[in-house]
Amino acid sequence: MLRRSAISFLLVLVGISGWARTRPHYGGTLRVEIAGDGVTSPDVTVLRLVFEGLTRTGEDGQLEPALATEWKSSNGDRRWEFKLRDGVTFHNGFPLTADRAIASLTSLCGTNCPWASVHADGSTIVFTANEPMPTLPWTLALHPIQLLDDGSGKTLPCCVGTGPYQLTDHRPPGYFLTANENYWAGRPFIDSIDLVTGRSVRDQWLDLSVGRADVVEVPPEELRLAQQQRMTVLSSPPVDLLALEISTNGALANQTLRAAIALAIDRAALFNVIFQKQGQISSSILPQSLSGYAFLFPAERDLAKSQELRGGVKPPTLSLGYQGDGSMQLAAQRIALNLHEAGFDVQVTSAPHTDLMLRSIPLASADPAAALESVLRDVAETTPLAASSPTAVYRAEHDFLDRKTLVPLLDLPRGYAIGSRVRDLNLRSDGTPDLADAWLEAAP
Repeated sequence: MLRRSAISFLLVLVGISGWARTRPHYGGTLRVEIAGDGVTSPDVTVLRLVFEGLTRTGEDGQLEPALATEWKSSNGDRRWEFKLRDGVTFHNGFPLTADRAIASLTSLCGTNCPWASVHADGSTIVFTANEPMPTLPWTLALHPIQLLDDGSGKTLPCCVGTGPYQLTDHRPPGYFLTANENYWAGRPFIDSIDLVTGRSVRDQWLDLSVGRADVVEVPPEELRLAQQQRMTVLSSPPVDLLALEISTNGALANQTLRAAIALAIDRAALFNVIFQKQGQISSSILPQSLSGYAFLFPAERDLAKSQELRGGVKPPTLSLGYQGDGSMQLAAQRIALNLHEAGFDVQVTSAPHTDLMLRSIPLASADPAAALESVLRDVAETTPLAASSPTAVYRAEHDFLDRKTLVPLLDLPRGYAIGSRVRDLNLRSDGTPDLADAWLEAAP
């Protein structure tokens, strides 16, 4: 009997010890490495940690309160009221007010704001427009609010926000952020984040393997390899649109020629060879899982039809650029080969201004109408959607794609590999890592 009691007591101690080792706790520095610059990269890591919008998209893709606790619309979505959260302060201690939020919002969008006017009514921000703004709550999740001045007219340096982390140092090659002790949603677990930018994927993986990095990127085409190397990999559903932008200048002002280019591209080769069957082939802006109608846009290559549309026209040599490196360069070269087979002379280049541009566009929202609007704004189409019904969204997407200025090719996932001491790191619905809710296992 005594021996049985001793064994039971020992098991209880082991259980308590195991629970203590896995219980979330504060402390540590998380080292993150990325290939981009941390601000203009698709995951805009610094912006997501330092700034917040009036609303935000949760891990499940649903819209959540952030700096605004509630909102309502009237007059057919032409008027919206957003109630600010009480007690929120910027990183330098200045209180968040409606006037400061409005100043930030208007400076961000300038003359292309989706609203016609905005004003403060106490702690409420009121947006009005002549046309309906059905997606405004989703759009505002993409508009980070920062403190622009100290009230005396003196402009403040960049990056004073309300988010879970504050920027304390910006030095090449990266950024150093520390926990916001007064964060309205509670101090994050990790004390600081050391974000190292401009690192090649190969160097990121090497640093992860020797413990110099905790979170690194895994490009879509490398997901299978990372898993084979027994990395702990987090991957998202397709959240990035690989697309070809076509200029409307010169010979490409001819819409028929643009349509011939669109028909000449072999999406299956890009999917199978370049991106290793990750994501999915697409000829629509919104993926099937989001819109439900993507299958209505044909994705098959039709070389004969492309040659027919081109006719006897021999356009001048076209320049084809690409954003990124590695797989993007290979994909651009494959597209150039496709177009050569259709009778086009194409030169692949890294120049910033080209006739054709291959790029990745993030699908920044889990709401179909808001996601479509964000992509259209990304490609300089500023006309907002007047309605958010499935029929209205489909019609807007169809009409835009019919111009052949943007050719969707693939929907691609995002991936990250994490080190052994990282706990509770999840990806949001847009594929970005939620660093603010993660914590680090203490060294044994």
